[in-house]
Amino acid sequence: MPIAEMERRQVVVIGAGPSGAIAAALLKRQGHDVLVVERQLFPRFSIGESLLSHCLDFVEEAGMLDAVNAAGFQMKNGAAFAWGDRCSHFDFGDTFSNGKPTTFQVERASFDKLLADQAALQGVEIRYQEEIIAVDFDAAKPTLRARRADGSLYSVEADFVLDASGYGRVLPRFLDLEAPSSFPVRHAVFTHIEDRIDDPRFDRLKILITTHPVHRDVWFWLIPFSNGRCSLGVVGAVEKIKDKPADFDACLRAFIAEAPELERLLHAAVWDTPARTIEGYSANVKSLHGKGFALLGNAAEFLDPVFSSGVTIAMRSASMAAAVLKRQLQGETVDWESEFAVPLKRGVDTFRAYVEGWYDGSFQDVIFHPGSSPEIRRMISSILAGYAWDEGNPFVSEPKRRLRMIAQICASSAP
Repeated sequence: MPIAEMERRQVVVIGAGPSGAIAAALLKRQGHDVLVVERQLFPRFSIGESLLSHCLDFVEEAGMLDAVNAAGFQMKNGAAFAWGDRCSHFDFGDTFSNGKPTTFQVERASFDKLLADQAALQGVEIRYQEEIIAVDFDAAKPTLRARRADGSLYSVEADFVLDASGYGRVLPRFLDLEAPSSFPVRHAVFTHIEDRIDDPRFDRLKILITTHPVHRDVWFWLIPFSNGRCSLGVVGAVEKIKDKPADFDACLRAFIAEAPELERLLHAAVWDTPARTIEGYSANVKSLHGKGFALLGNAAEFLDPVFSSGVTIAMRSASMAAAVLKRQLQGETVDWESEFAVPLKRGVDTFRAYVEGWYDGSFQDVIFHPGSSPEIRRMISSILAGYAWDEGNPFVSEPKRRLRMIAQICASSAP
């Protein structure tokens, strides 16, 4: 690789989103030299706005909780599910894992900038509008080639690189780590609106997940913000989307018109933001780590937005990677597979089991069953709150078997 303007850093983090900001802050707090390279300029739009309670454990660990608490984000205390005239509510203050009882629903542009700014206040150097254009991991230490906003180039050699580039998936692209996802291709069409919801029964403290009245594998999210606006989206497989209008706004409105309760709830909404789409968003990789690098959050794997697990997995991976890397930088021998990849995947696989159960209908049968025991609901609520690594929870330690068992019980006792 041609070298010009070479500099040397201890750790380079690619991406200043939640996983990058958390990892960088944690490493800086441990006394390490950290550089963050971010392709975009913050604030910038992103979805994934409904945080899980477990997220705040890592925000707190990184010394950012006071700032997040003071930012005026919409408080969230649980999740609500609706399907026709059926509804079900889960309270994060009543979980098996006894985690944090509340979290937030955030506009990611301001939330992500807040976390990055907090990392910078702790001494992390963040370079915005700089893009990694080449990498070399064959030498003794990894080297990254970066391009600034003005087009000038420089290279940086690091002891270790953490890829927190999210959907950009920088290292998976450069190092041929991309792997097919086990999920079918689905599309999300979404926007932000001024919701003007006037139904007194509507709970702004919860995300609302609505199942399509006919197609159970099509669902809607409604995430209220503190400013009277909300994030609104629909998710469906390709064949369910293709028959709708090509225009994204018309497509989303056509789907809303097929969900009477959701349409009623949004009858006075002001649709003032052009809708967007993400297509085929599920992703996977061959390995979460390699010589001189580890992958965090969506740079490694993204499952599905249905349970808002993306930011939680991202922050959890950041915390775990920072802990392992701290020991490595101090001269200890570490095993990234057994100390990072394997335990991280346990929680990801728990989420995966319930995402699969959502789309095949079995988890929906459990959620909407009127006779679920309080203890089972507490175990499920723990997972919905993000505590997918709490193996004391039977629905975590044996997710597929437990879900199959309780789904069969619910099906046999259905009215």
